[in-house]
Order: sequence, then C-alpha cells, then structure tokens
Amino acid sequence: MRRIPLYQIDAFAGRLFAGNPAAVCPLEEWLSDEVMQAIGAENNLSETAFLVRRGEGYDLRWFTPEVEVDLCGHATLASAFVVFQYLEPERSEVRFQTRSGQLVVRREDDLLVMDFPSREPARCAMNPALAEALGAAPVELWESRDYMALYETEEQVRGLRPNMNALARVGHFAVIVTAPGREADFVSRFFAPAGGIAEDPVTGSAHCTLVPYWARRLGKTRLHARQVSARGGELCCEHRGERVTIAGRAVRYLEGAIFL
Repeated sequence: MRRIPLYQIDAFAGRLFAGNPAAVCPLEEWLSDEVMQAIGAENNLSETAFLVRRGEGYDLRWFTPEVEVDLCGHATLASAFVVFQYLEPERSEVRFQTRSGQLVVRREDDLLVMDFPSREPARCAMNPALAEALGAAPVELWESRDYMALYETEEQVRGLRPNMNALARVGHFAVIVTAPGREADFVSRFFAPAGGIAEDPVTGSAHCTLVPYWARRLGKTRLHARQVSARGGELCCEHRGERVTIAGRAVRYLEGAIFL
C-alpha cells in the first residue's frame, strides 16, 4: 500500500474557514494522470496540487475535480506554504516549474509573494448569452484566457446569482466579474463551471488579468484586491509589466495521508 502525504491549506486567508482551500500532495515521483485526476475528484476542492522535487526546486501540477489546469494561484500559494512549513523550513524562496513556466514564491514576513505572468485582457464584443447567464448585463466585456465582465459597483458583483449550467456553455474556461471596491481598489468573483468549479472562493490566476486592467485604469501599480465570495479573500498585488506579483497569507487546516 502506498502512502501519499496530504495537506489542506486555506490560502489567501489569515484565519481558518476563510480564503480558498487547496489540497497539496508532495510526491517522490509522479502518479499517473488518471490517479491524480481521481484524487482531485475525491478531494472535491477547487484544486489539488501535486509537487515533485527536481534539483533546487519543484515541478508542480494542479487538478480540479474534472480537469488539469495550466495555472492556479491559490494552490501555488498553498504549495509554497507546505514547502516553507514542512518540507524545507530553512528556505525563503521556492521555484516551481509548471505548464505556465517558472513560478517563484518568496516569504516576506507573514506574506507569501508569488511572481506570475500577466494576462492582459482585450476589450471584446458583448456576449448576450453570457449576460443572460450572469443574470445582469455588465457594462463592458473583456477577455484573456477567461472572460472578464465589468460592473459599475461592488454591490452588483456581490448580488450576482449566475445560471451555472448556462455559464458553462459560454466558450471560455471561466468568467471573472469585477468592479471598483468600496474598501479595496477592486473586487471580483470567479465562476468556472466548465472546469468543475461553480464559484472559486479566491482565485490567484484571475488576478493575472485583473491586475493589469485595474493598474491601467487606476493609474497605480500597487493594488489591494478583495474577492467577495462567501468565504472571501484578500490579495496584495503589483503590476510589473509582463509579470504580476500576488501576495497573501495561508493557514493549515489539516494534515493526513492518502492510501493507494
């Protein structure tokens, strides 16, 4: 019988039961894609991360309950937390090799700071099916990997109750909704029913698109972001041209093992 360590970490949160939970499984060698996908489905979290030591860093992959994805912020933050807290507590920086290239995470006091690629959005034509699925038409629609629907107020973003079945058919991996924040520079929510995630509590990868848009609109490079899902999360972001930094806190929820 094979024993796989399992950690569940609340990412982008300074306390339990907030932020976005991710499972992290350190491996000595890769499991088959089918087994990792089955573990992702069994964990039934928005993301399960698997990491394998390679040289001075780690290879890192992420699975939703239904698919492997190219980029995931909160599970990268959670993976770095596991490296710093359990695997190599003497380190202050870790480098992950991923489908989106090299991702670097460093410790700065109680924050974990991630260096991610920028995904600058482009303005696009309104999609009537998307507006209907969201239940309220945005004032503008943008796109990169995901759609980004812009609203005028935080209250509109908080009040959305999308039709998830319809949203899964809009033709992009996910839909980001965003507006200026009352206490943060901007707020957002993230829906990815096509990838097996109805609403993701806090989404690092979405901020690869949000940060360049809001940095340009607000005329500032350092941004305070809040994802206004039911659990909620806080992100400290900076626009650096072709890269963005996304920082947050993380806390341990559980430790255990998977037996295969």
